[in-house]
Amino acid sequence: MVNKLKGKKVVITGGAMGIGLATCKRLVKEGCDITIWDMNETALTQAKNRLGNNDSKIHIHTCDVSDRAMVKKLVTRARKDMGQIDILINNAGFVRPGLFWEQPLENATRHMEVNVNALFYSIHEVLPEMLKRNSGHIVNVSSGIAFASVPGLAAYSVSKWATWGMTDVLRLEVASTGKSGVHLTSVHPGNILSGMFEGFHLNRLGHLVFPPVKEHDVIAKGIVEAGLKKGKHLVVRPRALYLGMIIRGLVPSKLLVKGAMAAGGADAVKHFQGRRGMAHSNPDAG
Repeated sequence: MVNKLKGKKVVITGGAMGIGLATCKRLVKEGCDITIWDMNETALTQAKNRLGNNDSKIHIHTCDVSDRAMVKKLVTRARKDMGQIDILINNAGFVRPGLFWEQPLENATRHMEVNVNALFYSIHEVLPEMLKRNSGHIVNVSSGIAFASVPGLAAYSVSKWATWGMTDVLRLEVASTGKSGVHLTSVHPGNILSGMFEGFHLNRLGHLVFPPVKEHDVIAKGIVEAGLKKGKHLVVRPRALYLGMIIRGLVPSKLLVKGAMAAGGADAVKHFQGRRGMAHSNPDAG
């Protein structure tokens, strides 16, 4: 059964660029009202202008999702602006590449603050109301890296494993209450060629096994069509990333290490560029 999205009220974090903006475009076409949170004020204004010529209502707010008080305040504001929150899409993310021991420890903890703690804050504010009315959907953007680790992204990998795990266990907790109208989806993007992971690169073998994603809209389509409309628990794009789970379950760890190196894992972040100068916006890749 396909769920209708027209009239739904959505909060999306990191919604001014990349996956977030592409998702907003699709939600606007579906007739949703949207509240966008992002750190980049200029990008927020540009996003509203690009999305504004339609019947949907667009609300924008500068937000550091790792600030618990700010999240609480903006959830209250979203309810005031839109009436309620039907859909929460946790898309904002932080990444700093490099070998774990060569980076400041603050980089590692920042990954957890933005990619994990922020989910605690937003979900804890929104989920009780969804359970009370037995209606709602929470989408958490994890990563393909939750299936297959990559050197140089240790803290990011930990945070995205945590995102997947949190979504999975919350789904079970919600099921234990008998509230069948509340859904949770984790999204696992592969390597998107532009945006926050620009410059991330596997070799020819790596791309053969895990092909890169050309456009943010590939992930946005998965979020809207598979996650929100069809209620899929996992949205994995490209679907070849499922191989990561299968391989991890069948292949001895020593061979997994050799395979990762053969796929170009050692140099994957060597030419990493990302979205320069930005603390966090939206995770464009896995």
